Amino acid sequence: MANEERMRTAGTHTLALDGQGRLSLTGVVDVTSFDETLVALETTRGMLAVRGEGLHVERLSLENGELTLTGEVRAMEYDENLMTRGGIFARFFG
Repeated sequence: MANEERMRTAGTHTLALDGQGRLSLTGVVDVTSFDETLVALETTRGMLAVRGEGLHVERLSLENGELTLTGEVRAMEYDENLMTRGGIFARFFG
């Protein structure tokens, strides 16, 4: 199945931030990269970058489109064009 088709059929996308320490998401299609300061996700609404400190993927189910992150979440940014501008790291660090 093509990537765009997967995004359209994956359903809704929600996120819930509990304080700054726990982020729960639905509509996750893929995790393109992650480390303790940046988690880059493909969602049904486009690319999402989550930045913070001590980020940890606590739970991931791509089959259900669910992800739970823990750590200090400092910023979230949606950008549908992240994959077409030289990659995620070029966008944030280039």
